[in-house]
Amino acid sequence: MRIEQFNTMGEAEAADAVRPCAAIASWVDAVVADRPYADVDALVAHADALAATWTGAEVEQALADHPRIGERHAGDGASAAMSRREQSGVAGDGGADADLARRIAAGNAAYEQRFGRVFLVRAAGRSAAEILEQLEQRLAHDPTIELEVTRGQLAEIAALRLRGLFG
Repeated sequence: MRIEQFNTMGEAEAADAVRPCAAIASWVDAVVADRPYADVDALVAHADALAATWTGAEVEQALADHPRIGERHAGDGASAAMSRREQSGVAGDGGADADLARRIAAGNAAYEQRFGRVFLVRAAGRSAAEILEQLEQRLAHDPTIELEVTRGQLAEIAALRLRGLFG
């Protein structure tokens, strides 16, 4: 899609296009309402500024659309396809990859027990070992800090997905 197309779409169609980037209704509504955008960079910058205002409840709501790291998204829509692409470097086969997968699964369980939500990290561009390192570091955070880190990771994912829509 081109930014000019997005700028001229009907509101419902535009919302449907950006919702898989971050399933936060207030963010989707604002991204759509604040059109037109001069270019993709302007759109992403504005979307990122909006993401800085996400509440803890909005972050928690958006996490419902994200699978555990190393697991396949249960859906079959645009968000699921994006998630599969983003996590493509996490799954491996055999040997060390199997050990990493087990350690990530154990880390996911520890994270969920500690924070009561799924561990979210921008997986795109990161190896399974890097993701495990992030997971282990973040388990040491206090809940307030970790919520802010999670918000930042969700914003990074949203920005990458927005760029992908126009790439």
